[in-house]
Amino acid sequence: MAKVGVVLSGCGVYDGAEIHESVATILALDRADAEIVFMAPDKDQMHVINHIEGTPTERETRNVRVEAARIARGEVSIVNEIEASQIDALIFPGGFGAAKNLCDFAVNGADCSVDPDISKLVLDMHAAKKPVGFLCISPAMAAKIYGDAGIKGVKLTIGKDKGTADAIRTMGAEHIDCEVGDCVVDMDHKVVSTPAYMLAQRISEAADGIEKTVKRVLDLI
Repeated sequence: MAKVGVVLSGCGVYDGAEIHESVATILALDRADAEIVFMAPDKDQMHVINHIEGTPTERETRNVRVEAARIARGEVSIVNEIEASQIDALIFPGGFGAAKNLCDFAVNGADCSVDPDISKLVLDMHAAKKPVGFLCISPAMAAKIYGDAGIKGVKLTIGKDKGTADAIRTMGAEHIDCEVGDCVVDMDHKVVSTPAYMLAQRISEAADGIEKTVKRVLDLI
């Protein structure tokens, strides 16, 4: 049975992990009989967004790991407690939390910085030749991680958004346009990515690409 880490960046599209993407990932892994290891950073979110109004709430803080437990139904490891040797693959659902809590791409674009524990785990997976999947906006974070480590030309996709694609190229990765229901596979680096809600207009569209991504990640183990 494959053991796959799923890194959650909170709970909710505007300030955490995108819930539909997370659940589609979990469901695809479960149907493949994989063991899921949920993990998240143990720190406060960048901010808290009212998901009805779409605006930040004043004087409210939430912890990324505590919020992630809503999706995981309880047990969530701290990212720095998990080593690459303990898992066979790793997947990052999207949502603004990936660009706000796991890194600050949402604020600083190509000049962003990534949570050091996230970077370490991704690079340790790369060194161990273990596959990593990135959904939605999280490939932007991947471009920064690999690029800063001198691993240039990793093939990634966020779909077709020119601004984000240009930022990915600036950070040293190769962006490949991709349809919503498909994924891009970098066989050399064992990296798989899919646009998900960067393009999806409905959950079934996002799920199609996510299911393909999960299958390809598992195939690369």
